Amino acid sequence: MKLDTTKMLADVEDGIGWITFNNPERRNAISLEMWEGLGTILESFQHDESVRVVVMKGAGEKAFVSGADISEFDSKRGNAEQKKLYAAVSANASLWLGKMDKPLIAMIQGFCIGGGLATALSADIRFATVDSTFGIPAAKLGLGYEYGGLKALSDLVGPSSAKDIMFSARFLDAEEALRIGLINFVVSRQELEQKVRDYAALIAENAPLTVKAAKAAVNEITKDSAKRDLETVNQMINACFDSEDYAEGRRAFREKRKPAFRGR
Repeated sequence: MKLDTTKMLADVEDGIGWITFNNPERRNAISLEMWEGLGTILESFQHDESVRVVVMKGAGEKAFVSGADISEFDSKRGNAEQKKLYAAVSANASLWLGKMDKPLIAMIQGFCIGGGLATALSADIRFATVDSTFGIPAAKLGLGYEYGGLKALSDLVGPSSAKDIMFSARFLDAEEALRIGLINFVVSRQELEQKVRDYAALIAENAPLTVKAAKAAVNEITKDSAKRDLETVNQMINACFDSEDYAEGRRAFREKRKPAFRGR
């Protein structure tokens, strides 16, 4: 995939779309050009029928993403007006992180801090190594944290733990992150990539329309009841029953073989 930056990498392998934050010398801190590249990759993977599941990871061994690139803040995020421009540039990535209807996995090792944690929270499933570190140090910088990011955090870990993370600005280890529901799985560094590959492959073998409908339904559950689009979810569920994949699933069950789903 052709991108305007070398700090974001993209690859597709066996139905899995891989996204790499490639800024290891700064612990994969996200710059504006990286936000722009991330949006381009996500949009491409969304429309690529060969991609069944997407995995985000950080280059090197020190971090998934250590946050926003603070070295840019004086020149690009130094006041409210610059904040608005900064948000406009990164908006496409945020849009696609929210719109991606395929399963999204965060593969975390090392630091997952600030904007890095916010990015990981946009994933559906989070794997982390035993030595991973999590936190949002906004209170140590004096910046305001956006409502959407705090809602995602609170929905995941509950209001009390969200307040603890934000008020204290302390770092959590993987054990505590797992206990409060911030991550799904903790594995060793040696196991991480293979465990993620195996899990992503498991998803990629399943019926895409069923997985997509399940993700849509769960996402609606997290919304206020008055804002839920249950009609669209019901349409997606009905589409599963009318699909070629449902017929293939029944045939495969009768024939005692693995189904070959096509997402149709």
